[in-house]
Amino acid sequence: MTQRSAFSGGLPAPSQVIELLSGEFARAGYEIEDVGVDQTVRPPRITVVADGDVSPDLDTVTELSRVASELLDTVPALTAAYVLEVTSPGVDRPLTAEKHFRRARTRKVELALCDGAALSGRVAGVADGVVRLVVRTGHDWSVRSIALADIAKAVVQVEFSRPSARELELVDQTGREAGQ
Repeated sequence: MTQRSAFSGGLPAPSQVIELLSGEFARAGYEIEDVGVDQTVRPPRITVVADGDVSPDLDTVTELSRVASELLDTVPALTAAYVLEVTSPGVDRPLTAEKHFRRARTRKVELALCDGAALSGRVAGVADGVVRLVVRTGHDWSVRSIALADIAKAVVQVEFSRPSARELELVDQTGREAGQ
């Protein structure tokens, strides 16, 4: 970190946490999606949101927490007591980039398009700025391509039932065609 002495209230800025941790997280196969530093709670909290092509499981989050704690402990200017939380993005995180859709492959998503239309489908793949969704068309399923630029909002939907075999077949076939 370049400005260790510039910590306000004894805690680093989010950009400083990212600078300190991103190399080790990347070596573990994860990237830091977001960092929050909340000094309004007691004790203050540093929250690191990590994600990768394979979502971090509990063991991975534990290991990333250990690494983050060790690295933060090396910063002499970090004098305040704090709680460190390393977590993965929640299911309600908006999908805003190609990597988010790639990581959500096979998941059902709800889209709000820029033209005001709404669409629900299962992510089959994404490449070159285009998301491929398996959508219901009448009594069957089809694949629809949608440019990321045409998506105003996208979120993963929580499902309580299994998708149909035909829907999953199209997801798998479309993913293979896209090399995913």
